[in-house]
Amino acid sequence: MRVLVTGFEPFGKIPLNPSQMLVEKLPESPFKTIEIVKAILPVDKDRAPDLLLAEMQTHQPDAVLAFGLASGRPKISLEQVALNLMDFRIPDNTGKTVADQAVVEGGPAAYFTTLPIHAIAETLKTSGIPVEISLTAGAFLCNQVFYTMMHAIAVQRLTMAAGFIHLPALPEQTAQMEKPTPSLSLETDLKAAYIILDRLRSADFN
Repeated sequence: MRVLVTGFEPFGKIPLNPSQMLVEKLPESPFKTIEIVKAILPVDKDRAPDLLLAEMQTHQPDAVLAFGLASGRPKISLEQVALNLMDFRIPDNTGKTVADQAVVEGGPAAYFTTLPIHAIAETLKTSGIPVEISLTAGAFLCNQVFYTMMHAIAVQRLTMAAGFIHLPALPEQTAQMEKPTPSLSLETDLKAAYIILDRLRSADFN
């Protein structure tokens, strides 16, 4: 089983991104039956979707796990819905902003993840990892990439487990913040990623 795992570079005023660090820490073969291919996406509304689609085309993965940062959230968020909406509250790393614009003109209003998020959530909870099923991936690049990915899968009629997962901030990030902010360690993120990958290899998506 080949799994494409993506994260984002740091953005805004936050010097670290746990999703990038998670992807970099993951081994290429966490299990004998799984091969990991990795990509770090730029926080650039024009380049990030194209890079993701290129990686999917090049590697033809059986599953895609896209990770991003959601500072302020106390739990790992398994995103259920990708919205056809871009409405940036801050500029991307190239200074571009978007307001009330579709990710794909004429595309469906939303797509649902094809990850078994309820089963994943139960397994993570049993393992003592804080997790939630989220109904919003926001309207920034995380949602844009999520929607782009699910739209490509739908248009190409691919049978593929794919979805987006938001990670809380790291403790070393929140230590620099003025207001108390929830955090989760990189070690916990890695443990969660292993559990998700293990759950994927035992699932049947055909």
